[in-house]
This record gives sequence, structure tokens and C-alpha cells, in this order.
Amino acid sequence: MSKKIELPPDAFLKVCPSRAVLSRIGQKWTVLTMVALQNGPMRFGDIRRRLEGVSQKMLTQTLRAMERDGLIERNVYDELPLRVEYMLSGLALTLLPLVVALKAWAEEALHTIEANNQAFDRKYPA
Repeated sequence: MSKKIELPPDAFLKVCPSRAVLSRIGQKWTVLTMVALQNGPMRFGDIRRRLEGVSQKMLTQTLRAMERDGLIERNVYDELPLRVEYMLSGLALTLLPLVVALKAWAEEALHTIEANNQAFDRKYPA
């Protein structure tokens, strides 16, 4: 019988599961969904309206992946019409300050990055 060797997490190794976690967390819809949910529970339609441009299919996939990872909780209320709300989990709340900071940085650095893109494109025309 072979014995499995447990190594400490190292996202630089292609076999490390933490790399997949980083990949899922780094997806734009995951980041934006977390920021959208930072003020409390929301229904699917409210999240979709907040995340302009997300398709119903992509939001469904994002919410399912986040629920599977334990980043959100999905609560179904026994009412008519049926009401489903999504909220950040305790685990997600530990990540939220970093995600909010990342969003803020992207918004603040946008003009600099756009200028850098234009300079690069002038230097290396297609």
C-alpha cells in the first residue's frame, strides 16, 4: 500500500490545491459578487442587477462555485413566492477586506494602467 505524503500548501506547485482556490477566488464575478454581498443578504435578481453584464448562467455558476467553496450561504425561505437569499459566510468575511481593497485598487489605478497600455501599444504596434 502506498502512503500519501502531505506537503504544506504552496500555490507555486502545479499539484497544490491552493492554486485552484486562487483561480476561483480571482475570477472577476467571484470578486464582484463578494463585494456586492458585503452589506448583507441579496436575492439572485438583485445580485444580477448589481453586477451589470453578468449573464444568468454565469451568475448561477459563480454562486454555485462560491457555495461549494463555503464562501456564501444560500437560504431558501418557505414562502410563496419562493424566496432565496445569498449571503457571505464567515470564511468569506475573512477574505472580504482583501477583495474590497483589490476592487478599490483597480478603480484607483485604472487611468494609470490605461495610459501604460497606450504607451505599450505605441511602442509595439500590432
